[in-house]
Amino acid sequence: MANTSSKLAISGRILLALYFLLPGIMKLLATDMHVTLMQHHNIPNALPLLYIAGFVQIIGALFLMANRHVRNVCLGFALYILIINFTLHGFWNFTDIEAQHETQNFIKNMGILAGVLILAGHSVKRKIPFSLKELLSSDKKS
Repeated sequence: MANTSSKLAISGRILLALYFLLPGIMKLLATDMHVTLMQHHNIPNALPLLYIAGFVQIIGALFLMANRHVRNVCLGFALYILIINFTLHGFWNFTDIEAQHETQNFIKNMGILAGVLILAGHSVKRKIPFSLKELLSSDKKS
């Protein structure tokens, strides 16, 4: 039974990582589309922020896939989701179909937020790494 739970947890962690990896890659491949979206929501310095978000998503996702610093990455992603929700998906600022679309995105992101918080809560608590060896070490419990 524990083996099945472990496989489910690993599968969930990988799928959650893909949720951040693929959009991170798309941010770097389709910058014009994403910058236009950010500008529509009055986000200043859209291009530099887009590059930062893309790289953070990719690196964080790779860390999740490799089971490295899962708790720290998930807490970072939780903060990222909250920032995105209140800057890009503020449904209260829109009307009609756009309000409905942003409400759906907001609620969906709250579900993803729940997932990263649960994963953070069930992951090894680690200090921020100060060496390459610590950075690359696994989160597997001894």
